[in-house]
Amino acid sequence: MQEGMIQFTTVTDSGFLRTLDSSIRRNTAVIKKLKQINEEQREGLMEELRNVNLSKFVSEAVTSICDAKLRTSDIQAAVQICSLLHQRYKDFSPSLVQGLLKVFFPGKSGEDLDVDKNSKAMKKRSTLKLLLELCFVGVTEDSSIFINIIKDLTSAEHLKDRDTTQTNLTLLASFARQGRVFLGLPLSGQEVHEEFFKGFDITADQKKIFRKAFHAYYDAVAELLQSDHASLRQMEHENAKILNAKGDLGDENVTSYEKLRKSYDHLYRNVSSLAEALDMQPPVMPEDGHTTRLTSGEDISSPAAGKDSSFLEALWDDEDTRAFYECLPDLRAFVPAVLLGEAEPKVNDHPVKTQDQPIELAPELDQGQPAQDMAEITAESGTLQEGKSTEKGKDKEEKEKVKDLDALLQRLLGCVSRDLIDQLTVEFCYLNSKSNRKKLVRALFNVPRTSLELLPYYSRMVATLSTCMKDVSFMLLQMLEEEFNFLINKKDQMNIETKIRNIRFIGELCKFRIAPASTVFSCLKACLDDFTHHNIDVACNLLETCGRFLYRSPETTIRMANMLEILMRLKNVKNLDPRHSTLVENAYYLCKPPERSARVSKVRPPLYQYIRKLLFSDLDKSSIEHVLRQLRKLPWSECEAYLLKCFMKVHKGKYGQIHLIASLTASLSRYHDEFAVSVVDEVLEEIRLGLELNDFGMQQRRIAHMRFLGELYNYEHVDSSVIFETLNLILVFGHDTPEQDVLDPPEDCFRIRMVIILLETCGRYFDRGSSKRKLDRFLIHFQRYILSKGALPLDVEFDLQDLFVELRPYMIRYTSIEEVNAALIEHEENECTVSTDKASSEKHSDIDKQLSGTTSSIVSANGQTTTSVNDENGLHEGIGGSDTDSGSGTIDQDGHDEEELDEENHDNRCDTEDEDDDGVGPASDEDDEVHVRQMFAEADPHEVASFEQELRAVMQESMEQRRQELRGRPALNMVIPMNLFEGSPKNHHGRGGGVESGDEYEEDGGNKDVQVKVLVKRGNKQQTKQMYIPRDCSLVQSTKQKEAAEFEEKRDIKRLVLEYNDREEEENNGSGTQVLNWMPGGTSRVSGRSSTWEGSRGRGAGSRYGYYHHSGSGLYHGRRR
Repeated sequence: MQEGMIQFTTVTDSGFLRTLDSSIRRNTAVIKKLKQINEEQREGLMEELRNVNLSKFVSEAVTSICDAKLRTSDIQAAVQICSLLHQRYKDFSPSLVQGLLKVFFPGKSGEDLDVDKNSKAMKKRSTLKLLLELCFVGVTEDSSIFINIIKDLTSAEHLKDRDTTQTNLTLLASFARQGRVFLGLPLSGQEVHEEFFKGFDITADQKKIFRKAFHAYYDAVAELLQSDHASLRQMEHENAKILNAKGDLGDENVTSYEKLRKSYDHLYRNVSSLAEALDMQPPVMPEDGHTTRLTSGEDISSPAAGKDSSFLEALWDDEDTRAFYECLPDLRAFVPAVLLGEAEPKVNDHPVKTQDQPIELAPELDQGQPAQDMAEITAESGTLQEGKSTEKGKDKEEKEKVKDLDALLQRLLGCVSRDLIDQLTVEFCYLNSKSNRKKLVRALFNVPRTSLELLPYYSRMVATLSTCMKDVSFMLLQMLEEEFNFLINKKDQMNIETKIRNIRFIGELCKFRIAPASTVFSCLKACLDDFTHHNIDVACNLLETCGRFLYRSPETTIRMANMLEILMRLKNVKNLDPRHSTLVENAYYLCKPPERSARVSKVRPPLYQYIRKLLFSDLDKSSIEHVLRQLRKLPWSECEAYLLKCFMKVHKGKYGQIHLIASLTASLSRYHDEFAVSVVDEVLEEIRLGLELNDFGMQQRRIAHMRFLGELYNYEHVDSSVIFETLNLILVFGHDTPEQDVLDPPEDCFRIRMVIILLETCGRYFDRGSSKRKLDRFLIHFQRYILSKGALPLDVEFDLQDLFVELRPYMIRYTSIEEVNAALIEHEENECTVSTDKASSEKHSDIDKQLSGTTSSIVSANGQTTTSVNDENGLHEGIGGSDTDSGSGTIDQDGHDEEELDEENHDNRCDTEDEDDDGVGPASDEDDEVHVRQMFAEADPHEVASFEQELRAVMQESMEQRRQELRGRPALNMVIPMNLFEGSPKNHHGRGGGVESGDEYEEDGGNKDVQVKVLVKRGNKQQTKQMYIPRDCSLVQSTKQKEAAEFEEKRDIKRLVLEYNDREEEENNGSGTQVLNWMPGGTSRVSGRSSTWEGSRGRGAGSRYGYYHHSGSGLYHGRRR
């Protein structure tokens, strides 16, 4: 609208017009071009009008413009041309308005009343748009002309003629959309429109007149629409009665119904379009879901339906299928009406005058009618040349159109989705013509006989096009019926694929309601009349394609049920071969499935429903703490049995959440020990039950229980002995019994899968100590079991390879039973050797520990305890030095303090659990210890940090003070005489036979004293003297303590060196231990497994850290050295 706004001021001076070309020949040529106004010729035509003087030909120019056939895209070009002529010739505008008004009031003109109605409707629509645009740009300022036009269009007399009513609705909707300012309706882009319509003169009274006329006419056509809808439903009801009674409708009934249905659809679309233009809600009709496009519809509540409405099955199995067959794209929303043949006038008597319009905008132009009025064209050479060039351009367009159509038909074979076929359908509309429709129908009919998957998409394309091009569906259906009759009458046993393709195509068209049900029933009846050979296949394919649809459709259910009964009778009477018998039964039960009772859902108490919600819906990593708290709040006396039942249904939940159930079990064991024990018992019982039954239907359940057992071990709820007993049970259960072939058939590999699942879950933690040796021994036995199964399936073999790569990447995979037996013998010999060595080393260790109990008091200068009795000060210095070097504090009466006891206990546990290993986790059954769970108070991190800071400050101060004391102490340079080492068979501490230094000597009084040798110096000579010191003397106690500490340090160094050597050998052998993350927290001997919520993968503390409980309250952090 803004593009067409032309600014003009005054009419051009007549003196200027005299300077322009006013020749008759030039003006005649320009006037003829005015009959062919379009956007492409706008610039050239404007230039010619600026160079000619049409003062004497204004009336001819007006006539040419009024007769021009304008498209919507040409309106703006016509507005600019009329604006130019209005500026130059003052009598142009009144003449133009009068000429355009004759289109709406033909009685006042001499026009031929026999002109085609479609052409008149198109002319009125383009003329009304042109008048509105001319009014907007100021060529005409009289808005009263639109009042007369609207009054004529909304006249009640026109409602009697249905075609006129349809045309008037289209014109009124177009006027309401384009001239919203006349109705006072809000405009989009209000600021721009206010500026544009600032000088536009229309009064409030005129707006009121327009609104009143439009609303009154809308109410009238809405009533007419309701009346048509009631008539349509009545006709559908009558047709349903006829169809149920006779099985078929007559041609007269089908024709009358189609005519009424088409008229109603057209009226409904136009009324809805007018309501949208007036910003009103479109009329709502009663539910119309059971009507068809080609055959009768039926009210679902009609007793003739043959089925009770409460038991009526859904017509389609799912929503996607329903959308595919019922939700077709509206071509009118994607394609202009002129391309669909609904708004384009037929071939008129002046084809040359519309030669510049594209060929595809007029589908009827391809009928090959010759130009009839060439005599009207003058003999000027320029006009003849223009006609020839136009014919050449037309031929070129035809060739391009044919080329595009061929490319489109080639793409048909690749349309295997709804979107692709819908897109291709829209593209064909732009190439629409009668000949092209025939080519399309032929291409659809010649679908490859083996490409049955294309038939639903081809049928969808036909159904979509049939909404605008009725001849497409008619031609295709006629060709299919002729082919079916030809094939059924030929009665040969050839071309079975062609027959199946033909009948399936008809069935798909029936589901789109293109092929009437009567056609399908006639085809089925023809097959049942001669129910032999290929006719059986054809009938079964037809029923498989559309039998279910017809049986569920209310209007055809009775007749379809009768046909199915006849089919089954023929099947029982005739001696059909097994293939045909199976085909018939499949087709019958596909259309009419056997009745089955409704599934009754189990009713559970609210408490049980809440438990199931917690475990099967809410449980995940983020909510496990909340679920645990809620489970603890439950009344366990009422629901413990049901909780156990739900915990055992791990196979009904998500497989990836089994570890969360195991975590809950381990956490609940703190508060409900009996429940946790029951869970383990039930799991083991389920595993054994699965082995006893060996039911294929229980395999998923058995796999879940194996995973559950492994996760329970990961959370330290079961010991390794349970795992290995279960593994051994899987391998040996049922063997050497009469039921061996039933419990574990040779071809059954499910037990292998069970072992794989269990070891994949917890096998990576058997990497040290006796557990590692047990797993190595089991894997050898497992290989023997695998070899007894023969060739394994590929998936099982791949799972085994992954398992060995994860657990023992360098273990040898044996290929024969003999190799496995030899490996077992060798493994047992190695174990015997290792056990013997270990026993001897423990014996020597006990002897060393006894020997280390004696106290040495030999004084030397090389770091041993020294005692000088030169004088009193020397004695006190010796005692003080011994006390300092021993690293102990004050000693009580028994020679032990509480801290030393704790550290000794801790070291003993370290040595027991980690001997020869540096991994973490339960090493073996022998290594497992029983610990009493105790609640402990967690220390405040700030208090711990401040305590450590103060401790470091005190230690630093003590070290500085001690350094100063050591600097002031005189050096003692005394050498031990060599004769003291003579005759000492044990060591250099002086312990030997008889009463030696460090031995206890008992007097008559019963008091034990310790004999020591004191090194003294008289002059330059060193001498030794024997002394007896009481056993409870601090000097004796500190000396014993220091020697014990030195012995422990040596033993620890020895153990670390041995561990390093073992670890180095293991790494060289490819069986290095797995490094695990240290996860703080926990309440058992290995932290993080039973209390870590995320702990399905963490296996406790790191390789060198652990938490241990003391008998008192609090938590001790022990470091394994």
